[in-house]
Amino acid sequence: MAILQLIEPEVKDLGGFFARRSLPYPHRQMVGPFIFFDHLGPSVLPPNKGIDVRPHPHINLATLTYLFDGAIMHRDSLGTVQEIQPGAVNWMTAGKGIVHSERSPDSDRYNEATVHAIQTWIALPVEHEETDPCFIHYPAQTLPTWEENGVTIKLIAGEAYGYTSPVKVFSPVLYLDVVLSNNTHFTIPPAYSETAVYSVTEGLSINDRLLEPYRLAILQPGHEVKVSAAVAARCIVIGGEPLGTRHIWWNFVSSRRERIEQAKADWRENRFARVPGEAEFIPLPEVVAEPNPL
Repeated sequence: MAILQLIEPEVKDLGGFFARRSLPYPHRQMVGPFIFFDHLGPSVLPPNKGIDVRPHPHINLATLTYLFDGAIMHRDSLGTVQEIQPGAVNWMTAGKGIVHSERSPDSDRYNEATVHAIQTWIALPVEHEETDPCFIHYPAQTLPTWEENGVTIKLIAGEAYGYTSPVKVFSPVLYLDVVLSNNTHFTIPPAYSETAVYSVTEGLSINDRLLEPYRLAILQPGHEVKVSAAVAARCIVIGGEPLGTRHIWWNFVSSRRERIEQAKADWRENRFARVPGEAEFIPLPEVVAEPNPL
């Protein structure tokens, strides 16, 4: 069997739009270094109803935001102000600590707007967990994109098929956006220890096994896998090398439980840097809570 595990995501209502969370999952914390995998939308926000994720902290991880449709304005404690558009990448390395907010741009806030995105959290190798925080925006045209036999592939991060993404990563990683036309297919080589396919749409099959939409299929290692589409379809492919178990509490991820306790105290005591221009913030939860997408 090509599929080792099939994950049906948990659906969260974020007030006007939905997020589907596939990772972490019982008995499957990560795929390679990918420790959170959220599919936002597709949803249509009415006029005067935008995304408003207030400033909140992260440590010891990186986040990667990738849009299919819509726009999001990123602000962080480094002073970054960056709008992301479809096909581009926002890569934020939290390292020893960063604070950021994610909101709808003003240009979208007063009109009907669509939100459709993938956001992943990527664990950092132990030796890089306390690296200096940074933020890098990669325009869509800087990412390797090619077409073969009716299949268009964009390499969001990592290395694949002889291409290398410019996105700065800290460990071996695979991240593809694949768009298939009717009756086409592509193959995933067994280049990484852990690989998964997420069905953004219907119409996909893995080695001729139908894959329902919004499913994360963890692939058997060591085997080439064929992904095919009977109709126009889209999927995301992630993978990489495992980094070991991580502790998770709210928006904090670390290999060390005591580091998370320190981060909790630092946020409670207002010792994280602030986001310029932002007066709001998300308070530290009284109890353990699931992280919010974005």
